Amino acid sequence: MKSFIIQVLAVALMYSCQAQQPKKVKDTAMSEEKKQNPVYSNTDTGKVNLSNDEWKKMLPQEVYDIARLKGTERAFTGKYWNSFDSGTYYCGVCGNPLFKSDGKFNSSCGWPSFFEPITKGSIIYTPDNTHGMQRTEVMCGRCKSHLGHVFEDGPPPTGLRYCINGNVLDFQKVPDKEKK
Repeated sequence: MKSFIIQVLAVALMYSCQAQQPKKVKDTAMSEEKKQNPVYSNTDTGKVNLSNDEWKKMLPQEVYDIARLKGTERAFTGKYWNSFDSGTYYCGVCGNPLFKSDGKFNSSCGWPSFFEPITKGSIIYTPDNTHGMQRTEVMCGRCKSHLGHVFEDGPPPTGLRYCINGNVLDFQKVPDKEKK
């Protein structure tokens, strides 16, 4: 029985870790969906404090489940985990700028990974002792939505790995004329 379970796990791991081409992702920084969210802004720095009932009315279910209920998407399935276009990543809930693409790296963990946020205030941190683990949760500094976790196994210069759920991110690509 043990060997059967090990074989099943090995096959599942093989399929989930197969090399995939980087995705071309849609620039969603101000999609129609975002225009229906009255607090969404890439420039407003004011804090947002709404009840989960209010958020539930504004957010798509998959975003609400992660952002407000501290859920997670399955590895290798969310937006941006395998995208390396140049641009800026924003909170998909409120539009707060979170990460620049030059701070993104391929950690092979199945979620978008960054080694530093845009500013210290972009992210807030809280202990997370759920699921029998001691981790540090990262949340949006503007709306306090759950984004993911930060670990101390990242690359230089920070040594940090911000492991972020892609479905709570938006991305605005740098126009080709602005690339160096």
